[in-house]
Amino acid sequence: MRLHRILVVFMFSVVFLMSAAQAAPVDPVDPLQIGDRGDEVLVLQEKLSQMGYVVGSMDGVFGDMTAETVKTLQKDKNLPVDGKITPEFYKTLVGRDLPVSRGGVSVAAARRLLQSSFQYIGVPYWFGGTSPRGFDCSGFTRYVFASVGINLPRMADGQFDVGRPVSVERLQPGDLVFFETYESGPSHVGIYTGNSQFISATSSRGVVVADLFGSYWGERYIGARRVL
Repeated sequence: MRLHRILVVFMFSVVFLMSAAQAAPVDPVDPLQIGDRGDEVLVLQEKLSQMGYVVGSMDGVFGDMTAETVKTLQKDKNLPVDGKITPEFYKTLVGRDLPVSRGGVSVAAARRLLQSSFQYIGVPYWFGGTSPRGFDCSGFTRYVFASVGINLPRMADGQFDVGRPVSVERLQPGDLVFFETYESGPSHVGIYTGNSQFISATSSRGVVVADLFGSYWGERYIGARRVL
């Protein structure tokens, strides 16, 4: 009788776990669309150019020009015209899957984070600023990450201590990138956007997108952290 009870409990547990696994939602892969940035967009742009479509800048930015080119392609292929590239269509075009995550970073989470950050381009620099009225560098990153539910320390050196370190070869959109500027250690922080660029609140121009490996920032880059 004891053995029978054990077997019944075991079989019930197996059935429960199998049912839970089947019921677990599958993390959807969002289409590429306006506002996206990064290597997957650059691969798409290169493919469209190879097919003879006018893309404009090969910059890894899914802007209006890329969307219009995608619409032209969709018309030519008798597909619904919405300017978005579904995961299925992406695989047909470039021969590989559009991932749910890259390097452990959720594409959807990175998209929300970057879209939030881009809307503040042009906001002026304000030392100690933590709102869209004016940002300093760590105030900007903290505010933007809070918009996707992630609480960061207030200062750049504190943000350098969270998450996990990322080598420059493995940077993904949404990673925090750090620089040594007016004092030793991490004194400036921004958000990597892909295609060797990052967005940050600078004392000279406010919130801007800049070249990570340009003559100024490249010499001062000291590392990156992944918190998504």
